[in-house]
Amino acid sequence: MKHSTNRQTRRGRGPAHRIGRSLAFVLPVVLVLSGTLAVAGVNWSGTPSSPVLTAADGSAAGASSSTAARAPQDLLRDRLLVELQEENPGVALTHLQQAVNDRPSLAKHCATIARALGRAAVRVYGPNKAQSYARPVCDTSYATGVTKP
Repeated sequence: MKHSTNRQTRRGRGPAHRIGRSLAFVLPVVLVLSGTLAVAGVNWSGTPSSPVLTAADGSAAGASSSTAARAPQDLLRDRLLVELQEENPGVALTHLQQAVNDRPSLAKHCATIARALGRAAVRVYGPNKAQSYARPVCDTSYATGVTKP
């Protein structure tokens, strides 16, 4: 008498089973290697690659010990405000975007810095000229700073 539950024989295991077994072996190896490569690609040294931050950090090195302890976003904001006055808001906004791209930890401060640039641009250039430099950096926070000084 035959039972309704048949044991599959070795012959019953087809190519899907072989592919599954191969993936079960290869997939963890691929994941470990890709994770290792991802970690190796991160700049863990803490030294910024952005020229804007390097210049800001260099100016803080010669300053007193009270200003040397300032946060990177404060140094960046001050440097960009100087650039805004010496050149124009467009250059400062470009360097802000580059700094955020180079150091993603600054992204949470991007909107605040862009609004400060907008307010400073209104003081230096007036509202109409300042608005002409607006671009979509940090969700148009620069334009918000221009319109709400």
